[in-house]
Amino acid sequence: MFSARATLLAALVSSILCFSAQAQVPTTELTVMSFNIWGGGANEGKGVEETVAAIRAAGADIIGIQETKPEPEVCEADDCAATGESVAARIAEALGFHHFDQSEENPALWANAIISRYPIGKPTANELGVEIAVGDRKVYAFNIHLTDFPYQPYQLLNIEYGPAPFLKTGKEAVAAAKAARGPALDLLMSDLKEADGADAVFLFGDFNEPSHRDWTEAAVKAGHQPTVVEYPTTLRIEKEGGFTDLFRAAFPDEVAKPAFTWTPTSEPTNPEDHHDRIDFTFGKADNLTVVKAGIVGEKAPEADIVVTPWPSDHRASMATVRF
Repeated sequence: MFSARATLLAALVSSILCFSAQAQVPTTELTVMSFNIWGGGANEGKGVEETVAAIRAAGADIIGIQETKPEPEVCEADDCAATGESVAARIAEALGFHHFDQSEENPALWANAIISRYPIGKPTANELGVEIAVGDRKVYAFNIHLTDFPYQPYQLLNIEYGPAPFLKTGKEAVAAAKAARGPALDLLMSDLKEADGADAVFLFGDFNEPSHRDWTEAAVKAGHQPTVVEYPTTLRIEKEGGFTDLFRAAFPDEVAKPAFTWTPTSEPTNPEDHHDRIDFTFGKADNLTVVKAGIVGEKAPEADIVVTPWPSDHRASMATVRF
């Protein structure tokens, strides 16, 4: 009897200690941001001050920025290489943050950089991501900028953009998107393997492709989109990569909250353009919770966080998460 009681007591104490240890597992909160900065203002002859102000307004801890260099004077849809120096170091210095310029030349990058409040470690093989030490938590941040040519929304709407054929169906759009951005996604999936075992992984980017979550039957009925398209890039990132679309986790209704990041430079009624969500924040971690998410831009209601003057031809996407 005594032995049985002792065994029971030992098991109870062990359970209490185990529960106590689990209760003391730290919770980390981070604000992340994806921001196509349009040359950090250089395309409009400005400095980085407005870009820095936008990042501060979002309260971002880790930022994936695209277009750290300006476009060349001659920039065609199918031929537009970044030129000049990256402004990432100047932005990081103004914020008091760390930075990593993603200088590899491959299909997943176009003048990219990762900026972080926390120390940045080694990059992945193709420089699509970096390790970040957030206290004692190991975090990876990936940042991509995919090709904008051919651009399927324009192809479906008969908007001329370079020598790209017009498309008639969602199936044709999916095939064209896979052909355009599939090689970059292959590189990403390869680099993501290096983040196995991390406490959290984030992915930022200007995808130059909308989300399958936004081109839905409901969005078509609301007049936001011309047809249903299961865009393959976001679908693959969710299914194969295991990521959560942080903005859509907070705002699952694509009709009530379309969140167009492209573009603040034209009116929604402009027949030569089409507004859409092509800038994303994705994340994955055990017990990941999206505390809040929003669009950062030039005015309401298009933006949840308003910053004026606004420096870019894209709005930014942000999210605060706990894990």
